[in-house]
Amino acid sequence: MTSHRELMTALVLAAAVAGTAIPARAQEAEAPPLQQWSFAGPFGQYDPEQLQRGFKIYREVCSTCHSLKLLSFRNLSDPGGPGFTAAQAAAIAATFQVTDGPNDQGQMFQRPGKISDYFPPPFANDQTARAALGGGLPPDMSTLAKARGYDRGFPWFIFDAFTQYQEGGPDYIHAILNGYADPPKDFALPPGTHYNKYFPGHAIAMPKPINDGQVKFTDGTPETVDQYGRDVAAFLMWASEPKLDERKRLGFQVMIYLIVLSGLLYFTKKKIWHEVELHPELEEPRAPTEYGR
Repeated sequence: MTSHRELMTALVLAAAVAGTAIPARAQEAEAPPLQQWSFAGPFGQYDPEQLQRGFKIYREVCSTCHSLKLLSFRNLSDPGGPGFTAAQAAAIAATFQVTDGPNDQGQMFQRPGKISDYFPPPFANDQTARAALGGGLPPDMSTLAKARGYDRGFPWFIFDAFTQYQEGGPDYIHAILNGYADPPKDFALPPGTHYNKYFPGHAIAMPKPINDGQVKFTDGTPETVDQYGRDVAAFLMWASEPKLDERKRLGFQVMIYLIVLSGLLYFTKKKIWHEVELHPELEEPRAPTEYGR
């Protein structure tokens, strides 16, 4: 009893410490506002048109600094993705220059990309990237939407387990792109950084990458930073988890199977033990055996 009481006391103290620590962290950077995503929830799916717009933003803006090394051009035509055909994906690949080789002379060379190639990085190596960007190394965007996020704190992380909230990464990316502002008068901004109200510490090395009207859409979608943030965040979510639609579909099928199986097991049990439940006297005690009594 004493150990149980000590355990409960420790849990209460831990919850109290967590409750006081979370507001302190929230003061460092504002929590990104929750956005509405087509892929949210157990039945959500990617919007192919939004993914195509997001890819356009990545290609015209983000790809100058950020790599996408885990994604190949053929993935653009996979089911559940942006919806490009194989021919369109091959045409997109041909617009990129890919390093290949060595050739017969032992030299590396540049050639147009093929659909089987992976997206080439914007810099030859990390040292070149640091030298070109003042010492900073832009993160690879292949899994950025799954690697980035923010602490929702207590009790929200408990609710997230039931609502299946997994959109912290896209919410964070959208917030960062929309979080650039003038620093407060009492904020000492380090040299070479920019103020962002959603970035931890508020000082981010990346300058504001996109402005209203910078990327042109042909489907009438608003050309605003808010919309750009939504579209590129959705595309990066797909790049991080391209099989999300398939995973959710399989999960739903498994749940249906388990529900049907549970019902069959229940009625099988009722059928087998029906007579015993009606006539308990039919269940005779087991006779003792030679080796067990």
